[in-house]
Amino acid sequence: MNRIRSIFLILAVAAWSQASAQTIKFEDSAGLLGASCAADIVANCRGVNLDPARLKDCLYRNEDVLSPQCKNDYARAFDAIQKRVAAHTAVTKLCERDVAKFCPGVQKGDRSKAIACLLTGPRGVSINCNKAVSEAGYR
Repeated sequence: MNRIRSIFLILAVAAWSQASAQTIKFEDSAGLLGASCAADIVANCRGVNLDPARLKDCLYRNEDVLSPQCKNDYARAFDAIQKRVAAHTAVTKLCERDVAKFCPGVQKGDRSKAIACLLTGPRGVSINCNKAVSEAGYR
């Protein structure tokens, strides 16, 4: 079991280092937490509803008894989650002109249809919009 956990941790760290300039997927952040903090979560957060906010609060409250690996990784994982959420928000603003130009049938504020249109159709979408779509994980 330790061997599998070690392999998973190495893969998570490798994925982290490759994606450090970009955001990482929510599930990758959760995988990093699971690999590094599973024992700490079981020992210190028993009975806590494990939604992201409560889990973060529990780990923060128990920071003095967490393993060094968990202390390091949980901060990076939650930071990555916050960056991904910010990227999702930025897509609407950064792609507003492109949606108006290339997706005339899409109503303003309908992000799912706008993203689908931008991903499937037009060439010539702005660099900032393309970058925002990629950072938000839509591509």
